[in-house]
Amino acid sequence: MKTTIDINDSLLAIAKALAAQQRTSLTRLIEEGLRLRLRSPHVTAKLGKRKISIHKGRGGLVAGIDPRSHKAVPNTAADEA
Repeated sequence: MKTTIDINDSLLAIAKALAAQQRTSLTRLIEEGLRLRLRSPHVTAKLGKRKISIHKGRGGLVAGIDPRSHKAVPNTAADEA
């Protein structure tokens, strides 16, 4: 999946240099970092407890969710935590 993220310029430069040094792509380096971070027992426990409601099953989306914006979903998740 393609996505766009904002990364600090100096962090990106270091990551690109490391990827080149290891003869891998920046994408693989980022994926590896995410896998390592998400493998943490602390993260896994938190993810298992969180439920994000964006659809109640009838009548459309939960109030406050804009279907045209990806920014509304994380804000809703934070509100329900």
